[in-house]
Amino acid sequence: MLIGALEAGGTKMVCAIGDEKGNIIDRVQIPTESPDITMPLLIEFYKDKGIDALGIGCFGPIDPDKKSKTYGYITSTPKLAWRNYNIVKTFYDALNVPIGFGTDVNAAALGEYTWGALFDCQVGLYITIGTGIGVGVCIDGKPLHGLMHPEAGHIILSQHANDDYEGICPYHFSCFEGLASGPAIEGRYGKKAYELNNESEVWELEAYYIAQAIANYILCYSPVRIVLGGGVMHQEILFPLIRAKVKEYLNGYINSKFILDDIDSYIVPPALGDDAGIKGALRLGHLALI
Repeated sequence: MLIGALEAGGTKMVCAIGDEKGNIIDRVQIPTESPDITMPLLIEFYKDKGIDALGIGCFGPIDPDKKSKTYGYITSTPKLAWRNYNIVKTFYDALNVPIGFGTDVNAAALGEYTWGALFDCQVGLYITIGTGIGVGVCIDGKPLHGLMHPEAGHIILSQHANDDYEGICPYHFSCFEGLASGPAIEGRYGKKAYELNNESEVWELEAYYIAQAIANYILCYSPVRIVLGGGVMHQEILFPLIRAKVKEYLNGYINSKFILDDIDSYIVPPALGDDAGIKGALRLGHLALI
């Protein structure tokens, strides 16, 4: 069977055709502009490809509740042109195939659960740290939805005593995303993350915030494993800093060998690399079909 996959990001749309085994046959990238510019290009890519279903992992917030009147909508996104946009109905009207719909980061978590580092984890977390910060939660192979989907990139953190940056999030300022996302790093230092490779104090502060958030997630979700992805996490110096600080913050309270003795295998990079999201979208499409 052929499945369409869309990883809908804030700056680019990754479109792919693949199969239920996660194999990608064709792929293109299209810039994320306004819906009237971008959507016709996306639909054109999938049309006449013979796909049996489409999976969408989308920037959010979104409404993934099929009982809701606004199911399939992108809701209170800072990208104003996409706010309250019914992306699922637009695709269904054009393609007339089953559509699986979730957040981009829940899709990444699902991809890693199905084929990657979260394989067979009863509870697995995927955290992406880049243009924004998102947290995907998979429980027994299903993305977590409740009142909505997890928006754990917006938990409120304790700000470092030596950090007077106000935070970049327009809703919460000093939330995780407001203090530790790629734009927050640029806002604080006036340079993009990749330009600060050798500035150790930058990554000590970044690890302070990431580890603080992870300690909270461990206490709340009790994950079997945590995957850290996104552009900021391409700074490999972060992994050992984060692992050490997580152990420090938990202070032995979680009496698990995975944290106390084997944290290098507990907090890990994505096994699927930058393909976690698009492969998770393939899985969303397959689940919608079956």
